[in-house]
Amino acid sequence: MNKLIKILLLITMVVGFFNQNELYAQRFAYVDTEYILDMLPEYRSAQKQLDAVAEGWQKEIESKRTEIDKLIKDFQAEQILLTEELKKKKEAEIKQKEIEVKEFTNKKFGYEGELFSKRQELIKPIQDKVFNACQKIAKQSALDFIFAKSAEMIMMYSNAKYDKSDEVLSELGVIVTKNNKTGKTAPKDKDNENEQAK
Repeated sequence: MNKLIKILLLITMVVGFFNQNELYAQRFAYVDTEYILDMLPEYRSAQKQLDAVAEGWQKEIESKRTEIDKLIKDFQAEQILLTEELKKKKEAEIKQKEIEVKEFTNKKFGYEGELFSKRQELIKPIQDKVFNACQKIAKQSALDFIFAKSAEMIMMYSNAKYDKSDEVLSELGVIVTKNNKTGKTAPKDKDNENEQAK
């Protein structure tokens, strides 16, 4: 009986030892999501579209603010000549215009505004492609975790051999070439070749 207990105890210890080693043997890698997105031509195109839309709205806002500034200057110049009733009417008109500009700004640029929705519409499918490529790389490389190295996440140290960003780009069909002098990488596509030719 004692021998059986000793054998069971030994088996439990061995199994526990191997399970403990499994915990420490988890495989991981990281990807630089900003780098990946910047290398994707469709992301750069989507970003240009967003910038153009935002610039148009910004010009519209500036135009409305210029109109308000003119109303204020005109009011200040005429204020002495106006009756109390007309002063209140002009002040109310100016306040209403200011409210309209603020509402327009929030509608376009605010949280869950039109720019946010447009960004979701254009960028989310690209982010989903990157996510799916990361999952595929993780399965192919038998990785337990892939961390996203981005502006929000601080990595105090990261060994480049664990960086799978170029593999993800390759999975997405982007051919990455390394510049031997600078060590920087550039996507090999028509947009980049046109930029380099300039």
